[in-house]
Amino acid sequence: MIIGIDLGTTNSLVAVWENGAARLIPNSLGEVLTPSCVSVDDDGSILVGRAARERLQTHPRLSAAAFKRHMGSDQQIALGQRGFRAEELSALILRALKADAEAALGRPVTEAIITVPAYFSDAQRKATRAAGQLAGLKVERLLNEPTAAALAYGIHLRDSESKFLVFDLGGGTFDVSVLDLFDNVMEVRASAGDNYLGGEDFVACVIERFFEHNKMSPHYKNDAGFMQRLGAQVEAAKRALSEAPGTTIRIRDNGADFAMELDEAAFEKICAPLLARLRDPVERALRDAQLPSAELDNVVLAGGATRMPMVRRLVARMFGRLPACDINPDEVVALGAAVQAGLKAKDAALDEVVMTDVSPYSLGIDTSLRVTQASYSHGHFDPIIERNSVVPVSRVKRYFPLHDGQRQLHINVFQGEARMAADNIKLGELLIDLPDGARDECGVDVRFTYDVNGLLQVEATILKTGDTVSLLIAGNPGLLSDEEIAERFAALSALKIHPRDQMENRTLLARGERLYQQLRGDLRQHLGVQIVRFEQALESQDKHQCLPAAKAFGQLLDELERHSLLHPDA
Repeated sequence: MIIGIDLGTTNSLVAVWENGAARLIPNSLGEVLTPSCVSVDDDGSILVGRAARERLQTHPRLSAAAFKRHMGSDQQIALGQRGFRAEELSALILRALKADAEAALGRPVTEAIITVPAYFSDAQRKATRAAGQLAGLKVERLLNEPTAAALAYGIHLRDSESKFLVFDLGGGTFDVSVLDLFDNVMEVRASAGDNYLGGEDFVACVIERFFEHNKMSPHYKNDAGFMQRLGAQVEAAKRALSEAPGTTIRIRDNGADFAMELDEAAFEKICAPLLARLRDPVERALRDAQLPSAELDNVVLAGGATRMPMVRRLVARMFGRLPACDINPDEVVALGAAVQAGLKAKDAALDEVVMTDVSPYSLGIDTSLRVTQASYSHGHFDPIIERNSVVPVSRVKRYFPLHDGQRQLHINVFQGEARMAADNIKLGELLIDLPDGARDECGVDVRFTYDVNGLLQVEATILKTGDTVSLLIAGNPGLLSDEEIAERFAALSALKIHPRDQMENRTLLARGERLYQQLRGDLRQHLGVQIVRFEQALESQDKHQCLPAAKAFGQLLDELERHSLLHPDA
């Protein structure tokens, strides 16, 4: 059984291709969106999903979110006394999704299609694959998110030829892909994007404005709990503006009240620099695809951040038409991953579909250019695979040492588009021992092979001897060796994961703790008593007590949440 997983910055989802259709699988709370959050509970067990998200505000130093942005780096994210890499935290999310799928399907799940931003680098893709391995999954394919969105829209089932653009703005990343459908072939013509542009950045802009508006001391930014609470308020305001013309952001801390009115016009003005950044990847993708926007048959929206009215207005202005948003933008990528799982499983309803994809980056090495007969300019980037080449692709170029008798050739591998190699991202390096001889006799063929999963292999062949050297990207902080993966898999397996069948009650308690910190006076005291009573009911382990107690406690929290939103001074 192959499942499709959208491993998102803000939320993650799992889906399956079943009975000729893609179906989302709910988690233990009955929700299809699982927040991409991890927290260490008071008893040392690991909480994943909504319970962990609730604890971001009450236990910020024991909780983590938005760690997808650190994939491919060696950054450690501290949860209490322990540090985790981003792929380890992602693995815990994947394990939870895997468990949800197994509970829903009634059988073990060992294989998955996992989506990644089209603009993810080689290191980020390898880290995503490692996260799958750490979760006990065989990653059948890494599927680019815009391509997944296109599959979900069923464009692959249309009879006529179609050219379309997928505009995918998620919580942490932005991707654009131009696709062409003809004769049951879905071809990605070009991709572009920004790995550090998403809904989280729009929230950050408003937070910065909130500090300026209230003339707040910078010391608040060092208070993790306060910043998490403020971020939650801004996120709620951002969502409210999708349905209402205006809202108020208000937060209280140690008797000090801070507030700011926010309407759609002010929100758009605050975020103008981010909106401007959305244009460049769109223009680059269209330019690389050699396709004027007027020739597009459709523009498809994906990613939860595309719910913002100002984003939809921007898209409409850029393309002179209303974009397609028939499918929930939070769910479209996961549904597409399930379609790809069906393709991988060779489902009869999909066996006629052929897909192609492209390399989102140029990949090459640093070289020296001869300026005069006796002088060189060093550090220039020479692409071997140009961006938006159809994959899988293999390209080779021949290089020579600078001097006769040179005994080593140092090749640095980069990805990017800048003229100078140092301004691109270094992926790794090769040190090649050359035979003795004149420079013209010691040529080296450097071959780059880039596959459908976005993974790069590099080989250098010495022409004089036929010896071949393969690239091991040693020292890249985004990579774990096979031995490290096995070691970390064992460590993660030893972690105590909170029981899935108890997650609903644990989520209610975490939500209650968050509301307790937000309230004051009699309401706060009343909630404290109700939390204790609910904990006592759970300790009885009598389902005749637990079920009605959970229902009543949940209703109380709903009522208090509504009250706190309507009456912020309560």
